[in-house]
Amino acid sequence: MNIVVTGAGSGLGFEIVLDLVRKTEHRVVAVSRNAGKLRRLLEIARGLNPECNLLPVSFDLVNDDLALLEDFVLKSLGTVDVLINNAGQLVNKPFMKTTAEELTRMLNTNVLAHFKLSQALVPFMLKGGHIVNIGSMGGYQGSVKFPGLSAYSASKGALAVLTECMALELAEYNVKVNCLALGSVQTEMLEEAFPGYQSPVMAFEMGAYVADFALNASRFFNGKVIPVSVTTP
Repeated sequence: MNIVVTGAGSGLGFEIVLDLVRKTEHRVVAVSRNAGKLRRLLEIARGLNPECNLLPVSFDLVNDDLALLEDFVLKSLGTVDVLINNAGQLVNKPFMKTTAEELTRMLNTNVLAHFKLSQALVPFMLKGGHIVNIGSMGGYQGSVKFPGLSAYSASKGALAVLTECMALELAEYNVKVNCLALGSVQTEMLEEAFPGYQSPVMAFEMGAYVADFALNASRFFNGKVIPVSVTTP
């Protein structure tokens, strides 16, 4: 399959890519702002599978010209089977001290970037495809909420609703769209949100789960926001 993964430089995205490239038949475009982390990803991937089809690209989804990424994907893959919208940022600050600019940054990174990239790549999903938006239990309606994460959680809640809307409208393209509302996973972002907390779920474990879901779950799910959590947080 031809797969695009954003936020691939660290944490969950890094592990998703490593799981995918174990199978040589997958061609993976790994997107991250950090070129150094992408070089490290490629090094590890080639150690796991010397013949892996990994195509790293340094790109800022918020600030760079999206046409450049479109062109790279078109030339590298031609078509897209799976898009995993994993890129994200977190602000941990009390609501009364959170600025409008910080909320805007959360919305730009955690919602608008996925909105724009999905619009750009759907035309390449000529045989149908699967878009997986990586959400959070913080944005899952009715879940326990935590202080300091209002802007982050609001952005993830918006992503969840966007997923449901996208699934409806992209049906004519035979593209399925789902959102995984993740609970705690041991990543840099978790450390920022909950300093000192140790999750029972490692990043490589969730990476394998997300990779398998992206490849196979469109047979069973569409337009769903699925909680994936064993702990609170």
